[in-house]
Amino acid sequence: MANSKISALPIATALQGDESFALVQNGTTKRTTLSDIDNYVIATHITVADGTTINLSDSTYTSSTLIKFTFTATGGVENATVNLPSVNGTNTNRLIRFISDSTFTSNTRVSLTPINGATIDGSSSPYVINKEYEGVQLWSDGIEWFIVQKKA
Repeated sequence: MANSKISALPIATALQGDESFALVQNGTTKRTTLSDIDNYVIATHITVADGTTINLSDSTYTSSTLIKFTFTATGGVENATVNLPSVNGTNTNRLIRFISDSTFTSNTRVSLTPINGATIDGSSSPYVINKEYEGVQLWSDGIEWFIVQKKA
């Protein structure tokens, strides 16, 4: 089967994680396994302030799987908005984790906002992070976002 088209190959059964497959890295084809990459995290650090709006649909965040927020607060109640990416297309089956650091208080809020008619657990309301070391993990099924896990 060395000269077969990919479309002519048999369909794989349930993967175990130790199967080898080809990967192109920096122009060189290499061998790897699913277990070598299944825990790969692409962390992004975002600093927000009152009135900040971040759009996770921007190409800067396409590969982000963990987003850590730092809040630059000046006092009083302060709000930032983070628009979630579209639920469909390349974001179908996407997991994104969000965490806040020690700069958060009950007066600082980041609203994770679904866009384009999407919802989070069936609600069009944003998920609000408003305390230090809070976290939530969201998953898209291509139709809506689901809260898979949260800590507070």
